[in-house]
Amino acid sequence: EALLLGYEQAMTREDSTRPGTWYCTSAHMLWIGDRTRQPDHAHVEFCRGIQNPLGLKCGPSLKVDELLRLNDILNPANEPGRLTLITRLGADKVGDLLPPLVRAIKREGRNVVWACDPMHGNTITATTGYKTRPFDLIVKEVKTFFAVHAAEGTHAGGVHLEMTGQNVTECTGGAHAITDEGLNDRYHTLCDPRLNAEQAIELAFLMAELLKAERANRVRPLSAAAAR
Repeated sequence: EALLLGYEQAMTREDSTRPGTWYCTSAHMLWIGDRTRQPDHAHVEFCRGIQNPLGLKCGPSLKVDELLRLNDILNPANEPGRLTLITRLGADKVGDLLPPLVRAIKREGRNVVWACDPMHGNTITATTGYKTRPFDLIVKEVKTFFAVHAAEGTHAGGVHLEMTGQNVTECTGGAHAITDEGLNDRYHTLCDPRLNAEQAIELAFLMAELLKAERANRVRPLSAAAAR
């Protein structure tokens, strides 16, 4: 995330082979957070001036006209691969809030990659006081994200997760059914709750099935057309 602009600016270099173009070397792709995406604020201004691929977090408060304006600012040439829209709407809101955004981008012919962040919109406080994310809500948002894109004829292009290979107990649910009371066993995060290794693998297998279904739906109409 391009959050600390002093750090990002210090890591920015002019491309010696293309004078006048600038790259931030802190990462290949930088993204703008949902709380710092105001079109006239510093984070958007910094990111529009670099050539890196960019991500834009899209939360529940983002309106269609603001999204289109941000597209114009961050990708004025409508370059494919320049801008990834990372929706973080919450499992109970994504079905209502995502379709208007997708339709507007499609209608205006904007080249974007659609990605889903099912983590940040599903953060709650457990009964034991721990900050957590229920695995079933994470799964629900991912499934709805894929379903919306299938219905709108667009492509679900990515998923943005917070995870670890360690056997932590930070997100409830999953195959081992971590409970609120079980969070205390191995709650190691210094910031946000992460999927543990088993939960991440479980979600990966689910997404593999969703991708197979999406591919089958794309191939089926082509096969039917060829048979006519």
